[in-house]
This record gives sequence, structure tokens and C-alpha cells, in this order.
Amino acid sequence: MSEINVFEIPIGKQAREAMDKMNVGTTVFDTDDIVPIKMPDSGALRGYVPWGDDNLRPNEVLKLIRKDEVMSPNMLFNIQAAYANGLVYTTKDKSEVTDQEILDFFKFNRPTKYLFEQQTDMKHFYWTVSVLILSGDGNKIVKLRHKDALYCRLETCNPKTGALEHIFYGNWEKGAPKPENREDIELLDVDDPLGDLMVRMGKLEDETGKKRTMTKTRKFAMINRIPIPGNKYYPFPYYWSLFNSGWYDVKQLIPAGKKAKFTNGMVMKFQVEINDKYWDVLFDRESITDPVKKNERMTLEKENIKSFLTGIVNAGKVWFSGFYVDPVGKEQSMVRINVINNEKEGGDWIEDTEEGASMACYATGNNPGMIGVTPGKSAGQMNGSNIRELFTMKQGLEKSVKDIILEPYFVIKNYNEWDLEVDIPFMMLTTLDKKTDAEEMSEKEITNPKPVKK
Repeated sequence: MSEINVFEIPIGKQAREAMDKMNVGTTVFDTDDIVPIKMPDSGALRGYVPWGDDNLRPNEVLKLIRKDEVMSPNMLFNIQAAYANGLVYTTKDKSEVTDQEILDFFKFNRPTKYLFEQQTDMKHFYWTVSVLILSGDGNKIVKLRHKDALYCRLETCNPKTGALEHIFYGNWEKGAPKPENREDIELLDVDDPLGDLMVRMGKLEDETGKKRTMTKTRKFAMINRIPIPGNKYYPFPYYWSLFNSGWYDVKQLIPAGKKAKFTNGMVMKFQVEINDKYWDVLFDRESITDPVKKNERMTLEKENIKSFLTGIVNAGKVWFSGFYVDPVGKEQSMVRINVINNEKEGGDWIEDTEEGASMACYATGNNPGMIGVTPGKSAGQMNGSNIRELFTMKQGLEKSVKDIILEPYFVIKNYNEWDLEVDIPFMMLTTLDKKTDAEEMSEKEITNPKPVKK
């Protein structure tokens, strides 16, 4: 008699465990009433406004983005598209800057690094923090620095005026940082940073018509942010809807499920027939006579066979088993493995994968064709003209963000009374007849293109 063992390969356990852990996107953004939290040794300063329920919302968002193979490159693409051709500065009449004071400012303030940092925070969190540092006498702004929004928290607004007055900068992962590990920076008026700065420095009359005595403060923060309805403190970036909708969770379950299937083996049921003589030969070969030891060895052998049948690492291996001929001349196998289901695996959920990738691209404002692939049946249908037009549209839509990013330079040039114009020229893809892949174009050239010569 042959013993029949049916091994069903489980594929749901890891997927279910992943599902329990994956249900993160929909809990990161639960909204509760904002309750300011007092910091240690903050003196007369009011409490800070927590960013998210546990004050670690930006950290949680970054973890989610870094886990997703579509969102991560999409964010990089958005940052690079917004950076365009980088920062360019000229005089008001578009001639080259020769003022040594201006040249020194850009020489010592790394405009490339600053712009990339600002665009990174703007694309991730929809707001950035710039720090303006004045000279000792307070007459000039001499330094421009970026503060990573991840480490910034806003002081709750002044209950009398509704104004935001301070930024707290530090590491919040272990609670509110102590004074020695925290920087408290005065925040310029969100709606009129230039006027506020000039009033504080005694250069302009305040709302009462009087000039104040110049403040001793020489470092001020400035907020640049995309306006979001209903968000007084921290913006809710539009692409975060991907987490709230549940699509992020669904998209993460697909690779988790496929990984579980490949880890556990192909989704099949195997019928394993083991002849009784197989055990006699095995026990005789290994000199096992004790009944308890025999049962233990049988269990181990069954597990060995099961392990052999499961797992991607065993694909392509061959099982060798003996057989014998009984007295009536019929062949009897020692071990026979019958495959019940032999369908090809690994191609399931393809459409779901494509749909999830499309949702991630849609949420982050990217047409997949611009970054290398178009999911689904339309793959390969993007031609150069389509990509060029999409990229042109993408650059054009960056206009509003560009203007917000450049506002600190507007404050600097007016406060310092410089003959200066700062711009981020668009990088426009060209056609082959232009004999170049791309060219730099100002906003004026885009809105008022030169007539084409026939």
C-alpha cells in the first residue's frame, strides 16, 4: 500500500500579515483638534503646533514614499522639473551683474544647493523655511539659508493678532527638543515679510505711523508655502490623497503578495505517494529499529519532501526515486509526486500593478510617459512630440511654485536696494531641426514666442 500525502502550499499568511502592517496610509492623516504643546524652557514663547497626531507626520510620509518604487522616482522627477535650468540672476535690464556686493552674496550662499533644497521640501510638504541673516549693523541681508521642513515646527499663533511669530528647529523624533538642541527663530509676517523686516529694523513706519528702534535680532525665518484651503499651519499636499484613498495600501499589498507566493513556492497542490517499502528501505539503511525513532524519521522525511517541493530556490531541481517490479511484473514506485495544478505563476495582478502605478503617477502629477514607461496596453505609444508637449506643460505649471520659491530673493534685493532680477528659466525640449536636445527659455519667451521664419 502506498501512503498518500497532500501538501497544500500556503500563500495567504505572509500576505495577511503584510496587510495588517500595510494599513498605514489611511491612519497617518487622521485629523484631530490642534492642541499646542508647551516646550521645556521655552520662556515666554507659546507652545508649538504638532505636525500630525504624533508630531511625526513628515517622518511617516517619507517612510511611505521611500517604500514605493513609483512615488520615489516621481518625487525626484518633480523636484528636477521644478529646478529646471537652475537659478539665474541678472540686472533689471537683463545684463550681467557686475556689482561686487551681489556677486559676493551669491558666491558665499550656494544658490544651487539652496534652490534644490527648497524644491525638495516644496514637492514633499508644500512649504519651505528660509532664514535671512543680516549684517552686524542690520543694514544688509548677507546670508540666505534653508531649514529642512522635517525639523521645523510652528509656534501657535498669537491669540490677539492671529500672527505666526516663531519657528522651532530641532529633532522631534524623541519629543520636544531641549533649548540646547533647539533653535527658536523669529518668523517674519507671512503676508508681508519685507515690510515686517523693515519695520523691525527701523527702516519703515509701523501701522501706528511710528518708526521703531532697530531690534537686536539678526536672524529671521520666512515661510514659503502653497496655499491649501483650511490649513493655517501645515499644508496638506494634494498628492497625500493617495494615502487617504487606500490606493497606496492596495499598491503595497501587490508586491507583498507576489513575494509571499514566490517565497512559499508555486501555488500548487502536490499529491505525494510513498510506498510502504520506501520506509523499510530507509529504516534499514539508517539502522532505525525503535518505533518512536521511526515515527520521528518519517515525519522528518515528509518535511524534507515538502521543502523540496516548495520555494523558488528549488525550481528546476530533479527528484530521483527508485522503483521495483512486483511478482506479477508490475512496476511499483517508491515515491511518486503528482502535480495537481501546473498553471504558470507570477503573471497575476499585472493589471492591478499597472492601475496602482497609474494612481501613484496621477496623484503626484506625472504622466508615466515622461519618466520612461506607460503602464498598460498603451505602452510604447508615446512619441517624441507627445513627450515634448507634456514636458512643456509640466514646466509651465511650475510657474506658481517658482514665484513662491523666489520670494526670499525679492525680500533680499529690495531690502539691500540691489539692481537685481532672479529667475528660474524653463528647460524646453526642442525638435531635431534645432540641432539641440533642449534650450533655456525665460518666462517672457514662453508666453511671447518669437515668430517662426518660413
